[in-house]
Amino acid sequence: MKRLIIIGEGQTEQAFCEEILRPHFYSHDIQIESPTISKTGGGIVAWHHLKDDIMRYLSRPDVYVTLLIDYYGIQDKHAFPEWENAKQIPPRPGLANRMDHLEQGMATDIPDAVRYRFIPYIQLHEFEALLFANKEVFDRSFTANEFEDYDYLNETITAFPNPEDINDGTETAPSKRLERILTNYTSHKPSTKALWGPLLADAIGLKVIRNKCPRFNAWIETLENI
Repeated sequence: MKRLIIIGEGQTEQAFCEEILRPHFYSHDIQIESPTISKTGGGIVAWHHLKDDIMRYLSRPDVYVTLLIDYYGIQDKHAFPEWENAKQIPPRPGLANRMDHLEQGMATDIPDAVRYRFIPYIQLHEFEALLFANKEVFDRSFTANEFEDYDYLNETITAFPNPEDINDGTETAPSKRLERILTNYTSHKPSTKALWGPLLADAIGLKVIRNKCPRFNAWIETLENI
């Protein structure tokens, strides 16, 4: 059985890997581990810290390493490879190209000898974008009094057929939209995000998420074929 380590940005990504991705990859003869980024209190860290994690895991023979980190939150101070060049790529219609450029930059910064076992990935714009793949799941999962702004849910789903296009503004990023839509959801409590994220993702189903989110699907396909 092949071994894959998915370094998650935080508890939500870790829970998603454990509860949703683990059984899927097990069926493809791949055993996963899902640690979170070290040297962080939650959220993204400087590239050199993340690279230390990547290299530590790649030091294990025959282990593949990938990432599940959000584009939302990466800043100049984190000094990701090719960050300045990637910012010059227009967000419309080339945001996916910007992600590709950043991912290639990360890969290039990993030594040749182990680079083939590293699969860089940045989630557009946040993990929570995946949760907008099916509106019916919200209707089934929550009662009327659990919605703070149901109309905003409808507006978001209608405006973004591809959930990965939901933008990264401080008030309009996917997690911020969920805060506005759901009464008890708060992105400031990791335990809340780690609970609701995997529950909604499981209710939606990995197949539906993959059908609606092309970059995420391409990443899963790559991992299935390591």
